[in-house]
Amino acid sequence: MSIGLALCVGLPALAQDEEADNVTAAYEENGRYFTEDDIPTFNVAEDGTVDWLTFSGFRRYHAECHVCHGPDGEGSSYAPALKNSAVDMDYYDFVDVVVNGRQNVNASSNQVMPSFGDNPNVMCYLDDIYVYLKAHGTGAIGRGRPAQKEAKSDTIQEDENACMGS
Repeated sequence: MSIGLALCVGLPALAQDEEADNVTAAYEENGRYFTEDDIPTFNVAEDGTVDWLTFSGFRRYHAECHVCHGPDGEGSSYAPALKNSAVDMDYYDFVDVVVNGRQNVNASSNQVMPSFGDNPNVMCYLDDIYVYLKAHGTGAIGRGRPAQKEAKSDTIQEDENACMGS
């Protein structure tokens, strides 16, 4: 099997529509997977091995996001579930919400998502978090830490070092 093709084990059948294009990996570049529209996505091999970004996204999500949004993006009484946001929401809208925050305040709701645009622990791993949520939101991976992962590519390590200033 080609490592450049996504093998979305457990992925629900998708019609040939925008959602499928938002999920299916069309190519791989230095350990990162992308849709045909150049949107980051995940790769899960038949044996359950996830790409590095999905694994890293699990770790980063649980370090920065799960306090409000619940374990595995399942939501909480404090903030909504995010596991479907990476599937249902446009990638650039997702990035905008994380970078700039969002307020939904009305008579029955008072939800405020803070801005994380200045937080390198989120911004340096934003695609990782997005890819992890997308993989979980589609059902390609279940709850909990992925058991097996691809190795981190040199390019991903270099990008991380540059972003974190090391």
